[in-house]
Amino acid sequence: MTEQMDQPAARPLAHRPVQVSGQLAAGGLVVAGLAWVVRGVWEVRLARAGEPDAGPPDQGNGVHRPLNALENSYHLVTSMGDVLVFLCAALFLSWLWRLRENARALSGDAPKYLGIWVYLGWIVPVVNLWFPRGIVVDAFRAGAPGRKLPGSVDVWWGLWLIGMLSGVGIVCRDSTDQIIGRAYSEVWPLLVSDTAVVGAAVAGAFAVRAVTAVQVERLRGARAAGSQVTGVV
Repeated sequence: MTEQMDQPAARPLAHRPVQVSGQLAAGGLVVAGLAWVVRGVWEVRLARAGEPDAGPPDQGNGVHRPLNALENSYHLVTSMGDVLVFLCAALFLSWLWRLRENARALSGDAPKYLGIWVYLGWIVPVVNLWFPRGIVVDAFRAGAPGRKLPGSVDVWWGLWLIGMLSGVGIVCRDSTDQIIGRAYSEVWPLLVSDTAVVGAAVAGAFAVRAVTAVQVERLRGARAAGSQVTGVV
């Protein structure tokens, strides 16, 4: 009877490997931040070059003039940056899903946020102001109760919001030609937003590493405890 009762406790902890996923996510954030630094450098180059006599590339009413060499290179830089940001997002979401699932396995409780919000929480208006951070915090606290939330998480999210709400950051809805026009007319708002995005990427990398390290430590402890129970049985 005792052996039958102890069998559920002796089952190995079901978890998803998170350490490598965290390293990839942190690395992706750093690469995305570097891509945004290059973007800022090109915006400074545009500002220093000054607007051509022909005016901005987007001349309104659907009229676009031919681009010069510097403007074409900015299009290339932003396109390459968009690809890197997409890859970074894929790596980050993969890590976040694993973090959430491991926290559920460790705590035995259902997560506060449904799984769909791991993906939709970033794009649905209003909820995207707090759901992504909430998912990270909920997973951290469920998987490591009593541990202090790393400060890098709040720094990451604060800078992310600045970059998102500035209107010229990572979710800017203006076309590339319109951004070029902004660089010619007033580059400082672009650079402030770029700085926030780069800062968010760097802080996010630290946050991912810190949160991952805590969960890996907890998983190792849980596996060790499970092995001891199995040995006793």
